[in-house]
Amino acid sequence: MDPELDGAAASFDEADATDAPDAPDAAAPGTPNGRRPGLGARLAASVADPVLRILVTATLISRVGRGVFLTVTVLYFTLIVGLAPHEVAIVLGAASAAGVLSSLAGGWLADRLSARRLLLVLTTLEAIGLICYVFAGDFTSALIIAVAVGAIGQATNSTRMAIIARAFDADARVHARAVLRTVTNLAIAVGSGIGAIALLAGTAEAYRWIIVGAGVMYLLGLAQLVKLPTSVDASTPPAAPPVTTETGSTDVAASAVAERRALRRHSPWRDPRYLGFTVLTAVFGMQFGLGEVGVPLWIANETAAPEVLVAAVLILNTVIVIIFQVPLSRGTHDLRRAGRVSAIAAWLMAAACLVYAAAAGLPVGFAIAIIVLAAVAHAFAEVLSQAGAWGLSFELADPVRAGTYQGVFSMGYSLGAMVAPLFVTSTALSLGFGGWAILAGVFLASGLGTWAIARGAARTAAAAA
Repeated sequence: MDPELDGAAASFDEADATDAPDAPDAAAPGTPNGRRPGLGARLAASVADPVLRILVTATLISRVGRGVFLTVTVLYFTLIVGLAPHEVAIVLGAASAAGVLSSLAGGWLADRLSARRLLLVLTTLEAIGLICYVFAGDFTSALIIAVAVGAIGQATNSTRMAIIARAFDADARVHARAVLRTVTNLAIAVGSGIGAIALLAGTAEAYRWIIVGAGVMYLLGLAQLVKLPTSVDASTPPAAPPVTTETGSTDVAASAVAERRALRRHSPWRDPRYLGFTVLTAVFGMQFGLGEVGVPLWIANETAAPEVLVAAVLILNTVIVIIFQVPLSRGTHDLRRAGRVSAIAAWLMAAACLVYAAAAGLPVGFAIAIIVLAAVAHAFAEVLSQAGAWGLSFELADPVRAGTYQGVFSMGYSLGAMVAPLFVTSTALSLGFGGWAILAGVFLASGLGTWAIARGAARTAAAAA
């Protein structure tokens, strides 16, 4: 780990004493003489909440299927379905675009229907959609299936976030997101290994059976989701006072209109601070596109480093997320802390861009060392930015419309994911060092903008208190 990042992590621990009043004492109950509990005890304690335990178990099962699918998707489209590379790009891009609107729809529905039942229905449809990939025989059928699966998947994610927003309070929400992300990375890593079976076999039957297996894993996760309590559903929004006529009777139509107006006052579309925060996190979220598209192509085409380094960088990123996401997410329900974490992530990400750029033209050994250093900074920027964004996405939201707010937040990420490949290729990969410098400036500006919004929100909350 970078020594400066060690210092930053230490400052997080020191800040816990002031920023997180509910932080546990050093000698917590159940830890005699203040000794730290073992790894097993800490893991069990991290999922002690029954709702979180249900979500973790369901995620662990279903995301193994996700890892399987991600491993074989592109090769299945090209080798088995017979799509050209540009057709694969269109299919994947259309699926991302469909997720933009469905993210909002999922959150909106979670405020009006039973979020628990909605999650069950959407997860079932997503599983069926994955299995339907085995029937894709040409570009049109692959496009239709991918758009449907992409839309359902993003709606499912928004619904899950709405459930987290209602089921947990303050720091517990961020902790739940961090635990679920860690479990997701573990499960996807396992699924990737299983998906390699199809790659080794190389037959159409192997690909199709492994895709069916991925869909079945999603269906198996339903056995856990049915255990979710009804408390995760939306509560009744505050009602507007009834409208009475001159004779003293209630005007039902006018009362319904007043009810809708009262609900609209809680809309995220009337919350410029939340919308600004969503835009900034969407911009910073392009870091995922940088890791998935920009860095591999930069390593392969512009540096002397071997192409196998691409896989090593991905593994390094996964390991850092698994180890550090939960501990570095603690306390980010506090607005000021979430802002500081976002600012640190901004500087790390900007530095990572410039270090990636510096690898071009260097001898093999130096290029590898530079890329690994940049990848470490990039991974910690990802972990910290996610922790800050989760805390702010919950704390800045109006609890009356928790689902809709989380839908807007997810929609921002979907937009960022859709734009990222084009933006990354038109800057870093087309302009070289100058393009990387542009990316560094964009990440720095968006991260510091998030920090400024968090500080302003903290001041407002302090004044109100």
